Amino acid sequence: MPFYHRLGEIPPKRHTQFRKPDGTLYSEQLFGTIGFDGMSTNSYHMQRPTQVKEIRKQYSVAPKIALENSIKSYRFRGFQIAPEQDYLESRKPVLTNSDCTIILAAPKQRTQDYFYKNTDADELIFIHKGSGKLRTHLGNLDFKYGDYLLIPRGVIYKIDFDTDDNRLFIVESRRPIYTPKRYRNWFGQLLEHSPFCERDLRQPYELETNDEKGDFLIKVKKQDDIFEMVYASHPFDVVGYDGYNYPYAFSIHDFEPITGRIHQPPPVHQTFETDAFVVCSFVPRKYDYHPQSIPAPYNHSNIDSDEVLYYVDGDFMSRSDVEAGHISLHPAGIPHGPHPGTVEKSIGKEGTEELAVMVDTFKPLKVCEAAMGIADESYHTSWLDH
Repeated sequence: MPFYHRLGEIPPKRHTQFRKPDGTLYSEQLFGTIGFDGMSTNSYHMQRPTQVKEIRKQYSVAPKIALENSIKSYRFRGFQIAPEQDYLESRKPVLTNSDCTIILAAPKQRTQDYFYKNTDADELIFIHKGSGKLRTHLGNLDFKYGDYLLIPRGVIYKIDFDTDDNRLFIVESRRPIYTPKRYRNWFGQLLEHSPFCERDLRQPYELETNDEKGDFLIKVKKQDDIFEMVYASHPFDVVGYDGYNYPYAFSIHDFEPITGRIHQPPPVHQTFETDAFVVCSFVPRKYDYHPQSIPAPYNHSNIDSDEVLYYVDGDFMSRSDVEAGHISLHPAGIPHGPHPGTVEKSIGKEGTEELAVMVDTFKPLKVCEAAMGIADESYHTSWLDH
């Protein structure tokens, strides 16, 4: 959950007259969530943000389901998703349910000639490969390898990439994404035991204020359809705003791991939460220091949640034959754990350099067609003795 942020010029009192140098009024917009009960931002625009000239096209981007219901564990080779020039076309849904969709993307185009707005979901974009600038109507953020970009639903944005070699792991959430409640006091401040604090969260640092009229294409996602809408004024025309609802960045490298004498459960790695799933960060850390400790995780059953682990980098101690960009899916209802031989092998090790992102969903995930094209069909037998 971000904290109060102010950028640009705003009047001393909200909902009062705020005039341009020529005497005309700026156009105020309340950008809020959960009706008028959630986080919101007040922004001030050069032009009215309501001027739709044309709706050109509508088409579906709903995930195509290959498996509605499966008890099978899978490994997906994420880097086999082929790069594509266009940012939106590069986004390939691999797993989905009614609360979230997990997407892989390898966009090549350094900047798109349109703006994008997702009205269905918050977007959590993890930068596995690439760097560049996230440009939004509420300001810009630089990003690089290891960054999470949290883009609240309704934010209008573009992404400028520095090169054509980019890999993104994206979680679309139909529920608001927050920092875990147990890390915050009743004022919303992150507590001393939190694995990160406010100074680790990077807020937008510059506004692009374009006072332009013309034809500006915004691709709007609504109920899994894309609507191509033409607006009469540039969407990046904000002169200032303040509030709590804005995009921000957090680097996985700034997550401070919580360790103990014996193996710690996955919640110590939690980074974000919703009421439907959690996101965890596994980072380089010291192993358990009990003299009889077993660093490898114990076998466990996800009775109430599906577990998705996206491997980013390092030595994945509890798995065999795992590479960067691989995704494992362990469905609810069956036990899983370290691969044969990895438990004994872990004893005596002092630390790990692994880097991974985990998503645990409380509803079962459906496997999409794009995932089946990169699936290891024999992964569910990899716990057998050979």
